[in-house]
Amino acid sequence: MDFTHFDENGNAVMVDVTDKADTEREAEASGSITMSRECFDRVTEGSMKKGDVLGVARVAGIMGAKNCSGLIPLCHIINLTKLSVDFEMVPSGCRIVARCTAKTTGKTGVEMEALTGVSVALLTIYDMCKAVDKGMEISEIRLVKKTGGKSGEYERQV
Repeated sequence: MDFTHFDENGNAVMVDVTDKADTEREAEASGSITMSRECFDRVTEGSMKKGDVLGVARVAGIMGAKNCSGLIPLCHIINLTKLSVDFEMVPSGCRIVARCTAKTTGKTGVEMEALTGVSVALLTIYDMCKAVDKGMEISEIRLVKKTGGKSGEYERQV
């Protein structure tokens, strides 16, 4: 298998996408954070001292996705046309599931942007809640689905 991020001498390079066609591309990533009951209840009630945890995490996830190319060395700068971060509260496991969707019309996909967005959103939840629960656990960060591009559609099989 050829690795696209290395040249013939083994040097890291950004993939040349000059000749690729622009296509509509979308990716969704998800991840979760598990916390203590006290912490989960405070987030749900909006009573965390640092403020609106999910509101801040949503904005942080969007900002993280927008800055992906500055964080991941060989990612292209992408003109994102849509970014959303949503949360699902799972009371039975004191867990918050985050989902980030990124979209563009361009020459390369937005999987890394969606994964970065969900990661930054979850890290922000941790940061805003660590005074109550330092034992929170971030897990299950993964690509859920993607469309567009040469490789076509992908959807994670559960």
